[in-house]
Amino acid sequence: MPDRAPLSKEIFRDAMARLASAVTIITTDGENGRHGFTASAVCSVSDDPATLLVCVNRSASTHAHLVKHGLLAINILAHEQEALSTLFGSSKYAMETRFASGNWRRGELGLPVLEGALVTLECRISLTQEIGTHSVFFVEPLCAEFAREGASGLVWFDRAYRRA
Repeated sequence: MPDRAPLSKEIFRDAMARLASAVTIITTDGENGRHGFTASAVCSVSDDPATLLVCVNRSASTHAHLVKHGLLAINILAHEQEALSTLFGSSKYAMETRFASGNWRRGELGLPVLEGALVTLECRISLTQEIGTHSVFFVEPLCAEFAREGASGLVWFDRAYRRA
């Protein structure tokens, strides 16, 4: 194994900026109300059993609610939902303000589901692994809802929103 120092944080971030990723809003609901945030660190792990991973900074206000509730919804955004992504991506807005925008309803598991999202997956957290500043939640999708066919997706690439 080469004897090298790992990449600096800055170089790593610059490299990851060139990795396009779908933009999602992760939501949960429980005794402390609805919570949600914008995330691009979501990906498929396996189709048998169906498993995804969701990476969440442990300092994020929603983190403790996800851990406590054990359920989350992954709302995969359409291109026209960029403003909602920006709203949910900012810590300066209260949850009431975030959920006042967009059309939200309860999904099959009682989670906040965004009308018009390309796909919404309601999931159970099956395993949590902590690494660095984040928790990696391995989640099992239990319900899926699909939006209209032919809609464009919203991706994050090179530190900007793009159409997919």
